[in-house]
Amino acid sequence: MKLQMKKSVILSSLLTVFLHACGSDKPVVPPELPEPPQEGEVTVYTTTSDRSQELKKSLVAFSTTSNMSPRTITINESQTYQTMDGFGTAVTGSSAYNLLKMNAADRTKFLKETFSTTEGYGHSYIRIAIGCSDFSLSEYTLNDEPGLENFGLQEEETKFVIPILKEILAINPNIKILGSPWTAPRWMKVNNLTNLNPYNSWTGGHLNPSYYKDYATYFVKWIKAMEAEGIKIYGVTPQNEPLNAGNSASMLMHWSEQQAFVRDELGPQIKQAGLQTKIYAFDHNYNYDNIASQNDYPIQIFNDPQAAQYFAGSAYHNYGGDKAELLDIRSKAPDKELIFTETSIGTWNDGQNLGRRLLEDMKEVGLGTVNNWCKAVIVWNLMLDNERGPNRDGGCQTCYGAVDIQSSNYKTITRNSHYYIISHLSAVVQPGAVRIGSQGLDDRDVIYSVFKNPDGSYAVVLANDKNEITRITIADGKNHFSYEIPAKSVVSYKWKK
Repeated sequence: MKLQMKKSVILSSLLTVFLHACGSDKPVVPPELPEPPQEGEVTVYTTTSDRSQELKKSLVAFSTTSNMSPRTITINESQTYQTMDGFGTAVTGSSAYNLLKMNAADRTKFLKETFSTTEGYGHSYIRIAIGCSDFSLSEYTLNDEPGLENFGLQEEETKFVIPILKEILAINPNIKILGSPWTAPRWMKVNNLTNLNPYNSWTGGHLNPSYYKDYATYFVKWIKAMEAEGIKIYGVTPQNEPLNAGNSASMLMHWSEQQAFVRDELGPQIKQAGLQTKIYAFDHNYNYDNIASQNDYPIQIFNDPQAAQYFAGSAYHNYGGDKAELLDIRSKAPDKELIFTETSIGTWNDGQNLGRRLLEDMKEVGLGTVNNWCKAVIVWNLMLDNERGPNRDGGCQTCYGAVDIQSSNYKTITRNSHYYIISHLSAVVQPGAVRIGSQGLDDRDVIYSVFKNPDGSYAVVLANDKNEITRITIADGKNHFSYEIPAKSVVSYKWKK
């Protein structure tokens, strides 16, 4: 009797909806999706642009019926691409300052959520500055007084960045750390490479070739000083944004300068010191800031075999140009790695509006760079406050963090698109995973990447830019499962075959 009544109610409801649709101009409100299942072999994370789901974790069971779906992603692990290093954010002086303003319990909770591979999303890569950046508490290098005998870690490292890195490494000891300088010490700088006049400024200028040896030693000293603190440096770039002379701390380093500096001093000194630290060229925009002589900056460097031997690959930002440049560089230097090291959200691109940013940032930065051969994806500040700081004159005063924290209580956190895109990747894609092939789903509004992890599990990260729910099936050759992907959402899957 109860079953008959239930069927009657359902039929009555469907008839009401049908009659309403046929006899009224008002839009039909679709029924709400049922709650995701809580048991199954596939772990799923879902984030919607309307924030109705934010990295919501659920489980999906393998199907027990034959797969007849025309919308199937079929995994092809015989087709392989790059091996992944990881995904993460920058721990700037500003980020470390804000984190240390939190009470210890809240900070530990946030750091575990972010970096733990068992209790969180497993962020696996961090970028830090060598000396100050435009998100530091002051302008400084590690050697502001002339002479290498005056080298030393400064207060921003010892009181802020290093303590936070140690807390993170206690949670995830396998984090990779990349270092980039915004400027050399001012006493090493000249106005240009013709006059070679001293240039006592934080902004602009060039590295004096006479100081190539000293500056290479500066890098080695920094790597060793960090290692003495228990912080291994995985890689460095010789200069952040080497074509940007206008940042609050900055220095020009054209490709011919970087080629000579690394070939003649930095590469040999790192090798002689017995360090395994990788060197990545460039670290700037896809469009080379529209400076014709700097086009294909990394390739110009790699054309010199003596220099090329010291470079693991090249690093890119997306403040100008198109990610297709990654494919061009890959085609010209297939033996070199590609990593993506910086992008920002801010007031200029509606950075706190997840409805606008989630899908765009996943398509352009997350999946976009990975599908164009990047081994790593790193976004800018991990945490800023609600006033977009601390920041400095001449730097970005309109940037948001991957998360923003209220400075009134250092407790209330707003997660922005960058936190979600990195978390969706790191939650299911382990360092050492191989991006693999697939076929079957041809849909311009649904983009995705497929991976096989070192532990044998599969991972798929998918973005649905449609305004409606779409149902897909994923098949690995043995098992398959289906999932209703919400409109305007990002979904990550992980399972074992």
